[in-house]
This record gives sequence, C-alpha cells and structure tokens, in this order.
Amino acid sequence: MKFVRYGEAGQEKPGLIDSEGRIRDLSAHVPDIAGATLDPAALAKLSGLDATALPLVAEGTRLGPCVAGVGKFICIGLNFSDHAAESGMEMPPEPVVFMKATSAIAGPYDNVPIPRGSTKTDWEVELAVVIGRSAKYVSQDEAMDYVAGYCVCHDVSEREFQLERVGQWTKGKSCDGFGPIGPWLATKQAIPDPHNLGMWLKVNGATMQNGSTKTMVYGVAYLVSYLSQFMSLHPGDIISTGTPPGVGLGFKPPRYLKAGDVVELGIEGLGSQKQTFVPDL
Repeated sequence: MKFVRYGEAGQEKPGLIDSEGRIRDLSAHVPDIAGATLDPAALAKLSGLDATALPLVAEGTRLGPCVAGVGKFICIGLNFSDHAAESGMEMPPEPVVFMKATSAIAGPYDNVPIPRGSTKTDWEVELAVVIGRSAKYVSQDEAMDYVAGYCVCHDVSEREFQLERVGQWTKGKSCDGFGPIGPWLATKQAIPDPHNLGMWLKVNGATMQNGSTKTMVYGVAYLVSYLSQFMSLHPGDIISTGTPPGVGLGFKPPRYLKAGDVVELGIEGLGSQKQTFVPDL
C-alpha cells in the first residue's frame, strides 16, 4: 500500500494511491499519516479498506511530505561502499550518524531554495526508513517490527557548509527545502527487500546517479537496532540511509547545482521526485 499527504503546504490531508495510480482521500479514517497511524498494525488495517469507496482527489493536487510529525530526521553518512570510494573517504568501522533539521522537510515536487552564499549545493538520492513504533534497545532480529515503511529522500547538501566550515555536518544538510520526502510512503509489505532496489538521479535530464541499495554497508535492520542503542526512536522518525556514487562532489572537477537546474530522482517501487532549484530570496 502507498500512503500520501496532499494539499497546500501546512494543510495536507492523508490519502492513499489506488490500483490505478489515483489519489484517494483518507480523512474520514485517520487524521494524518503520522503518530499512531504509522504503527504497522494500523497501516495493515488501512490496507484492508476498499479504495474505490474513498473520495477521489483532483488530479494535479500538490503532494506534500509523505509523513507528518517527524521528530527526528536521522542520516547515515558514507553508507554505500562505492560512494565512500568516490569521496576519497575510508569506510567507517560503524555507521556515521548526523541529523538533518526537520524544517528541511519538503514535498517531493516543491522548489528547493539554494541558500544565500551557497556555491556547492549538491544532490543525493537516498532510501528513507520510516519508524512506526517506539523502539529502544531493540535487537537486529526484532528491528523490522518497528518499521512502518519506506520512501524516497533527497538529501540535498551544501558541501562548503558541510565540510569546509567549522563544526558538524548538520548545517550543510539542514537548509530549508533540503529534505524532500515522498511521493509516497510504501509499507514494508510493498517492499519485501529494501536491499535490492535500483536508485537513480538526473540533473537537467543527464543521469548522475545510477546505483542500488545492494551496495549499502549497513542494512535497515542493523541501522534501526544500532540507533536504538543511543536514542529512542518514535513513530514518524526518519532514517535516511545514504547515497550511491554520482554526487556532484565526486566529479573531477566537482559539479554543483545552480538556480534553474531541475533534479529528478527515484527508487524502484517508491516513485520519483522532481525539483527545480531556485534562489533563496
């Protein structure tokens, strides 16, 4: 099942995608795609609804971020062996963890502002894991019981802010609009193997990233278990699991985004995004 949030920014309503790819309104059944709705049991109950009996949403309606009420936006760095190699960095002995501000979250087709002073805004297609139940000190064997599903995440990055300025990576990852998620949240049942999904990204129609989750170093169950040893994970928390090679930083010379550039990206079974990069005025 594929769940969405649709409508104007800040006023999104819950919905689902029917078998013909149309959006259906879920407002009569749940308040939002957030909190208790994300419990795997609750999502399974919604999956049993007759989609054809739900109201149709008008074509062309904006899709917002596919999950609401995100408490933590956790990212994993250098989690693809081929991406670490292109970045000239050693594979870490355990996951590199950093945070992305939740204010960076945007819809999958929203414009992305290039921040003032930016000269090195970069792209990264990533698989995001959405937590469905509170998790603390969980084992790898039980970790998947706490996962609601998956979505596409665009981990937009400003490399100068991230790597050349004093401090942690967070300020290069958290600018407004730097975290589009969606178009939909696919349940675990819809994506039986998250470690065998094609991933791609294009800039102005030219393919830049063409990889697979097969090259992830630390898998979904490991990451959920690992993170739960350091912090409680709550429904709606997002874990963005890293990117394959082909980011702008890895080119020689590096390539970065400018106003007017159009980025398209997607993951097998999880749909695609499209954003135009604009000046942040």
